[in-house]
Amino acid sequence: MPAAGCAWSAAAATALWPGCALPLGIVLWCVVLVLLALALLLRRTTRGGLWGALAVAVAAAALVVGVVLAAAPLRHPPALEGARHGLATVEITSFVAARESAALRGSGEHDEDDRASVAVRFSATLESFERGGDVVDAAMPVTVLAEVDDSRAHPLGERLRFDSTLVGDPSAARAPLLIAEGPPEVLSPPPWWLGWADAVRRAFRDVADGLPGDGGDLLTGLVVGDDSELPHDLEQAMLDTGLTHLTAVSGANCAIVVGAGVAVAAAAGAGLRSRLVIGGALLVTFVVLVTPQPSVLRAAAMAAVVLVSTALGRSRQGPAALALAVVVLLVAEPALAVSAGFALSVAATAGLLLVAAPAAALLARVMPRWLAAVIAVPIAAQVACQPILFLLEPSIALYAVPANLLAEPAAAFTTITGSVLCVLAPLCPPLAGIAGWIPWVGSSWIAAVARTLSSLPGAVIQPEGAPLVVAPLVALCCAAVGAGIVVLARRPRLGVGLLAGSLVVVLAAVAIGVGRTVARSVSIPGDWLVAACDIGQGDALVLRSAGHVALIDAGPDPALLEACLERLSVSRLDLVVLTHYDHDHVGGASAVVGRAGDVLVGPDPSGRGARLRDALTAGGARILPAARGHHGVLGDLRWDVLWPRGGSRDEGNDASVTLLVTGALRMLFLGDLSESAQVRLRSAGPLPAVDVVKVSHHGSADQSEALYREVHATVGLISVGAGNDYGHPTERLLGILESVGTAALRTDLGGLLLVAGTPGRITMWSERAPPEAGRVGPRGWSDVAGRLHEGVRAGAGRR
Repeated sequence: MPAAGCAWSAAAATALWPGCALPLGIVLWCVVLVLLALALLLRRTTRGGLWGALAVAVAAAALVVGVVLAAAPLRHPPALEGARHGLATVEITSFVAARESAALRGSGEHDEDDRASVAVRFSATLESFERGGDVVDAAMPVTVLAEVDDSRAHPLGERLRFDSTLVGDPSAARAPLLIAEGPPEVLSPPPWWLGWADAVRRAFRDVADGLPGDGGDLLTGLVVGDDSELPHDLEQAMLDTGLTHLTAVSGANCAIVVGAGVAVAAAAGAGLRSRLVIGGALLVTFVVLVTPQPSVLRAAAMAAVVLVSTALGRSRQGPAALALAVVVLLVAEPALAVSAGFALSVAATAGLLLVAAPAAALLARVMPRWLAAVIAVPIAAQVACQPILFLLEPSIALYAVPANLLAEPAAAFTTITGSVLCVLAPLCPPLAGIAGWIPWVGSSWIAAVARTLSSLPGAVIQPEGAPLVVAPLVALCCAAVGAGIVVLARRPRLGVGLLAGSLVVVLAAVAIGVGRTVARSVSIPGDWLVAACDIGQGDALVLRSAGHVALIDAGPDPALLEACLERLSVSRLDLVVLTHYDHDHVGGASAVVGRAGDVLVGPDPSGRGARLRDALTAGGARILPAARGHHGVLGDLRWDVLWPRGGSRDEGNDASVTLLVTGALRMLFLGDLSESAQVRLRSAGPLPAVDVVKVSHHGSADQSEALYREVHATVGLISVGAGNDYGHPTERLLGILESVGTAALRTDLGGLLLVAGTPGRITMWSERAPPEAGRVGPRGWSDVAGRLHEGVRAGAGRR
């Protein structure tokens, strides 16, 4: 175990700071020589053995660094530094789901062309990069963004070539982004074993696609680890209940498949050696089928260690097998040290090996032994993984343990029956279509558990404070709980003290988190449709419909935007619209990196938004250029881009992406269009009457009265900072709204603003009461806002 710790530390250091590899390697090998000398001098004493053990541990770290140095010329080619454009050759290393997104479609005669290709994002290994006639050989992990034919999915192991743009530093720890310019050319199909696995997965996916509901959507992820087509809302429910490890194909899946195969062989009378051969063959087949994900590699390496130990008649101690598997994998692939999946897999396994048995013994004192064993497993895994999970997502899934308790039996059932279905699907599709209903029952149960528990109050607790500050406290609490369980099973008095103290801290944190979560949910009405965040002098508006969420602009400050999204209980954004690249509209965009799906952007001739787009793309977003005629859906809402025109060379305020959103209410979002741009917008086509208009440019005087008179909105949302130096909103704008019968709602006076209702009855809510008596207050919905009572009701009546 010390060797595993040293190897992990060295691998993480070299992955995060590649430049330290050479000096670190020299230091480590010098330390190894010193420790070996001490071990030889003191070989007849107890200390000699200790120095020898330390030498082995440090040697593991030195070996990892040596591998990093040997692979550096290919993984981080110096010749690619400063490279931008070139002809890239890559080999695909992750699932590619070629499916059409509903987020962006063209209009008119271009509809058919737009449906012909889709943008996809996948991991790959860059094999070569040709620029200016020079070819740079590499073996560098990259993330590829490309448009592919939606009639086929590119399989793992397929080699592609395409003109590309390289974004990011090849020497950095994060894989750089490779943007394909044009459709990729297929150079060669995958090798036969990967081709076989792809055929099996495709046959299995065809069966799963024929099954209804969440059970069919989830089945492919549970059995073969391909969750690329999992709906966003179900994916979020799995995350909120701590069940995402089931779709990552964890070590449990590996153990179930190999264990079941060995058990069947034993029942058939096979000897030990035959059983081990069968187990090894199943292990290799399973890894090829589900792909070598980090958690699968950990499980496979550990299983291989156990099989070899059994064949040699050696001890099969779990912690030693885990430690050896970690060392072997880190030597083979040092980048695993910074893989969240690998860390979670190792932590969960360590928790099961060290904490599960004492926890089961403890629980067996008050309940049947079989029930204690079942409950102890998710408790041990959650205690071990929670600190890592908190660093990845600063929240605590309150119902993770009961969710896993309810889901694990179904997961085992689904894995076994699904593995049988994998064999059957390519051989006899009609029979597989019938047999598919058996694992579907298990996957449907797991999806139902995730959706039900994620909808309960306080399902996700988000403690106040920065993750790096709170995470050590979470780790300390989890360590205390684990230590208390272990000690309590052996030394009851000491264990009771440790467990009681840690439980007090954990329960206090849970109580505070639940209290704040409930308080937030009570203070915010639940049926809002559009929200204007109070983020100062800037724009940040949130749309919500049928579980889907969109953000229009990000304001000037990521902390303020993050606070608003948290208060609205928004974690995932299906669509982000960046109307233009002024700081008061995109300065807070770092808060949405990693949580945005599609990002709609306006023209950028000067390229000042390139760095932001690269960051969003690296975080998993898909960048979609906006032009008049593009449209899409968000839940039950439809959005249409009214401005800018296609091919526009404008930028800044007059190029603001302008959206018309229709559904329960009609809403018009004007960005920062000036009066002249508003005139051009009207000339491009008639504007419909709307219920809500987002007033342009924070209420500046540069407005077209004719536009506001034409759209004749009942409510005008003005996103503006209190005490700003621009005098926004201006008297001219407020006068225009009053003259056309539009009630003004202002974030500088009301704070967070919410709007809901129907055209005949629009309801509004504000975080705080504006200065004038009788205006909308913070305690609930009101039918009045802005200019008050009669004016708004008259406006609603006219609508």
